Amino acid sequence: MKLYEGKKGSTLKIVRMELPVQTERRLEVLGMLEGTRVTVVNRKKKGAMIVNIRGTRFAIGQCITECIEVEEL
Repeated sequence: MKLYEGKKGSTLKIVRMELPVQTERRLEVLGMLEGTRVTVVNRKKKGAMIVNIRGTRFAIGQCITECIEVEEL
C-alpha cells in the first residue's frame, strides 16, 4: 500500500521509495530510509500528512506520499 493510504495513528514500515533522485536523497538525509518505521500523526484534507520519523515530525505532500510504498506492522 502507499503511504497516503495510512490511517491516523498507524505505524508503518517503508518498503520502497520511487521518487526523483534529489527528493529521495533529501528524505534519506532526514532519516526516511527503506525499513524505517513511520507513524501517521495527522492527515490533512488535500492529501498532505504529518508523520513521525525517529522522534521528529515531518509534513509531507501527497505527491511524495503517493510514491512511497509501505507495509503495516
